[in-house]
Amino acid sequence: MKPPAVIHPTAIVHAEAQVGAGSKVWHWSHVREGATIGEDCVLGQNVYVASTAVLGDGVRVQNNVSIFDGVILEDHVFCGPSAVFTNVKNPRAEIRRRDAFQTTRVCRGATIGANATVICGNTVGTYAFVGAGAVVTDDVAPFALVLGAPARRVGWVCRCGVPLPRPLPEEGASCPECARAYRLRDGGLEEVR
Repeated sequence: MKPPAVIHPTAIVHAEAQVGAGSKVWHWSHVREGATIGEDCVLGQNVYVASTAVLGDGVRVQNNVSIFDGVILEDHVFCGPSAVFTNVKNPRAEIRRRDAFQTTRVCRGATIGANATVICGNTVGTYAFVGAGAVVTDDVAPFALVLGAPARRVGWVCRCGVPLPRPLPEEGASCPECARAYRLRDGGLEEVR
């Protein structure tokens, strides 16, 4: 049986929020009513989770990240310190656009690097890796390594997060750290079973 969630005394977690067993919510974080946080998650210092945000199991959110309405982080997503998510493409202070919120999905096992920005309405694919400071303005393919502003694919990464050889040989390649094998197929990368 998993231990109950641990909530630091300075954190605010509304009674109507769902926080899974084994999760930890640290200093000065705020989890709004209606938010869903899975099991074994860790929310670092000064993390904000909005009412309709969803975090799967095993998600790690480092300090100073705001997860706004419409953001979905699937199982085992990692968000580096001060990563940014948006939920409206053309915000104005004097115009309410709550009905214009767009869904942003970060798929299983993906990494969002420190100070990276993910513009709303995009999907970051399974096990993709968004480098520190990158600005995601378009969908990111599974296993893609993206860098820059705007973010562009510069290579591929293994499920374990280690970059694969560049350029990836036509016959495919194995991860230098864990030996999982990959090959290119239909413009993307697939893990060879």
